Amino acid sequence: MSSSLPYRVRYVVQASAVDAHLFDVTLHIERPAAGQLVSLPVWIPGSYLVREFSKNLQGLGATQGGLPVAIEQLSKNQWKIGCSADATVTISYQVCAYDTSVRTAWLDRRRGFFNGTSLCLRVHGQEDAPHGLELLPSPATQAWSIATGLSAVATDTQGWGRYAAADYDELVDCPVEMGTFWRGDFTAAGIPHEFVVAGAAPSLDGERLLADARRICEAEIAFWHADGSRPPMQRYVFMLNVVDDGYGGLEHRNSTALICGRRDLPRLGDKKTGDGYATLLGLISHEYFHTWNVKRLRPFDFVRYDYEQENYTELLWFFEGFTSYYDDLILRRAGLIDNAQYLKLITRTINQVLQTPGRKVQSVAQASFDAWVKYYRQDENTANHTVSYYTKGSLVALCLDLALRAQGRATLDDVMRGLWQRNHGGAITEADILAVVGELATPALAGQLSLWVHGTDDLPLVELLAGRGIKAQAEPAQLAQKLGLRVQENHSIQIKTVLRGGPAEQAGMMAGDEWLAIEVPGKTPAETVQRWRLARLDDLPLYAGSASQVTAWVARDRRLLALELPLDQVLPLPGTAKPASEDANNANALPAAVSNLGLEITDKQAVEHWLGGSAATTTTN
Repeated sequence: MSSSLPYRVRYVVQASAVDAHLFDVTLHIERPAAGQLVSLPVWIPGSYLVREFSKNLQGLGATQGGLPVAIEQLSKNQWKIGCSADATVTISYQVCAYDTSVRTAWLDRRRGFFNGTSLCLRVHGQEDAPHGLELLPSPATQAWSIATGLSAVATDTQGWGRYAAADYDELVDCPVEMGTFWRGDFTAAGIPHEFVVAGAAPSLDGERLLADARRICEAEIAFWHADGSRPPMQRYVFMLNVVDDGYGGLEHRNSTALICGRRDLPRLGDKKTGDGYATLLGLISHEYFHTWNVKRLRPFDFVRYDYEQENYTELLWFFEGFTSYYDDLILRRAGLIDNAQYLKLITRTINQVLQTPGRKVQSVAQASFDAWVKYYRQDENTANHTVSYYTKGSLVALCLDLALRAQGRATLDDVMRGLWQRNHGGAITEADILAVVGELATPALAGQLSLWVHGTDDLPLVELLAGRGIKAQAEPAQLAQKLGLRVQENHSIQIKTVLRGGPAEQAGMMAGDEWLAIEVPGKTPAETVQRWRLARLDDLPLYAGSASQVTAWVARDRRLLALELPLDQVLPLPGTAKPASEDANNANALPAAVSNLGLEITDKQAVEHWLGGSAATTTTN
């Protein structure tokens, strides 16, 4: 795009007040409408919560022909500019950038970051016009560099200057990272990729990070474009913000913003793939997979984003859940983890779902629709009445893949590529998904998929895994699971969640309680009651001994309450514990608060055939 091309809508952004965490923004509208309407989005695509970005906007003013014009606020995020239609109008404002997440904007002396949905007012009626963005250095930022997926028009060697977007959607779908970050690049399947890392320790093994990211990208490009077609992006940018402790990512059309803990990065001289680094690689894989599955292949409900309000869909189980299935599977196929590591990750996901009572209350289709008010607004009751469309959605994908392979006609890979080719990477509905499953397999399996998605019955994991050479069996639950609790321990026991149907709920415990102590009755009438202070849950069996019931003392609103806690199903007497394998064939019927499965490989060839990405064939154990 020529640097002389006029932009009817142009933004100038400068980080001139880093200590105040303020971005200065100037918006030039070349051909405004009379009484031009502008607004700031209330949410960012990919993160399904109304976040009210306008709360960070301040100092809004406008001029036309050098004279100030009136501004009328119409709603929480929309303004009417009192301009005429005969000359350029200039709007200026500031945005406070105080959010370290990938969803909004951040600015301090070390680093700047923003999404367009947080900084760029939408010019109503001109959303489809070309948009320009100019990034200007300030005295505090002149040594910084820029990274973004936007197309550069006229920039210096550090990246300061002018960028172009085809329309408003593209502008706000290309976040901007600025600072003195580490930078590397690689090529995957002929596509240039850039990787920037802010905040890393000197021990970062950047070359290993680049090599592993390249393997992920090549595997996913090969997955989606097995027919040799060209990927949909011309270039791709990974923007990783490294903090002391954090995790998260947000997908964009040709880039992604990521957060990880400093200890999760690969270190010089260390060739092992620890759990933290494996988690980071899974995040990279997940967000990159979204380049196809949600940014191009997207819910029909998202054909055109409405930035003013919630955009509802029942399909997040597919776009997030199926992506969650493939993120770690791609790591295995790329040789970055082995079969044992992969099964460990699957086991963790299975147990997360089985230990969530809400799986019996809410379907993954409902969870998708309710993401705006439930998944992104979690509280003390979340686990009891909701299920994650990420985790259960990934298990639906697992079951579908295994069921397809059992029929010997196709795999889930074929379904995903079939959807991409059938819809040309465009919008789809649930009917499209079911149709492709029905064509590649059977209508009966498509109907089964619909039941898994819209029902609340447990998935047939045990049976389907057995068909791939993996035995699933019940394992002893952790003490917190047996009690029906989720807690935080730091010199005391803080109750975070009381799970439905467990002994803790039966005793009357509630989220927010601090569990202080227990009273243990004497074994005979002559023995006195013993009182013990608890510092952690593991103290309970130490002090309760063989008692079938104790009195739990909790602090609630500074009151001390005595609650009768049954322990007969929590701390069974010696010799009465149920063998770990007793429920192996009925694992899906385990009580909600104590569900726990372990996986064991019984047929290495069948497992390798599946995890290695081979086509479907029938196997026998």
